[in-house]
Amino acid sequence: MSEHRYRPEIEILSVTDTGRRRRWTDAEKVRIVEESFGPRGSVAETARRHDIGRTLLVRWRRQYRSGVVLDGPAPPTFMPVTLAAPEPPAPEPETIASTGDRVEITLTNGRCLSVVASIDPTALARLVQVLDPS
Repeated sequence: MSEHRYRPEIEILSVTDTGRRRRWTDAEKVRIVEESFGPRGSVAETARRHDIGRTLLVRWRRQYRSGVVLDGPAPPTFMPVTLAAPEPPAPEPETIASTGDRVEITLTNGRCLSVVASIDPTALARLVQVLDPS
């Protein structure tokens, strides 16, 4: 007698065959995200091309913008610094009222400054600039 076994013509892959989740390396994520920013396609087209969900790609794009996709934040880098010439003295304050040998100054930010009338103008200008830099 011949051996007859039931063999289905269709093979069904279950979740256990492929694994529950796919793992993407950071390099693959960056490549896919940069492709979605490019002129070639939109988020939906890129997601379809790589067989991932649009919401996952949107999440990766958000992480890419904030620097999270690349194994944490980017390493610190040095920025070029140039020294500028000192700024001119601050503009004159709005109100000056003198009472005897003291001067009361109301600054543009609403603060009141009371100083002796004989204060050095350079020191007063620096003081006003510190208290009201606008």
